Amino acid sequence: MNTSRGVNRGPKAAAGNRAALVDAARQVFAENGVDAPLSLIARAAGVGQGSLYRHFPNRESIILAVFEDNIAEIEELATRPESTLDEVLEFIVEQITASTAFVAMLSPTGFDDPRILEISRRMTGLLVDKVEGARRAGAVAADVDATDVVLALAMFAPILLQTDESSRRDVAARAWRLLRRGLGA
Repeated sequence: MNTSRGVNRGPKAAAGNRAALVDAARQVFAENGVDAPLSLIARAAGVGQGSLYRHFPNRESIILAVFEDNIAEIEELATRPESTLDEVLEFIVEQITASTAFVAMLSPTGFDDPRILEISRRMTGLLVDKVEGARRAGAVAADVDATDVVLALAMFAPILLQTDESSRRDVAARAWRLLRRGLGA
């Protein structure tokens, strides 16, 4: 009887397993949305479901882990005094185009996890000063606020989810032009 199973490295493998799960989840969510089976993420990461659930006890936890890096990048750009609303929005649109699942952080309906709701609030909060600056410069309509901008961005997801990957960038560019016109930018 052959018992040549992989050696269980125990706690030593934890950090590597977590990183592999986050990377796999990013890819799986980008291709299948945030409702993709968690077992698909575990398989893509090359770990068992037990490992997935040790690191991420529920769907919201792994979604949050995937988007923390994205949010940090957006925060870094948005908090630069010289960055403009247009630059921040273009970066967010790029994130949405690359991973339509990113929109879950912008409009987290269907999630009860307060950490995900906090991400949505953080995103809106990042845009407040940028929208105000754009409004003062006449680049955004007087009645547009950060919540409106987040809502407009959230409208990208359904369009892009229905678009095949080869056309997604073109459709995102066209939708972005319409969004900018609608905001008065």
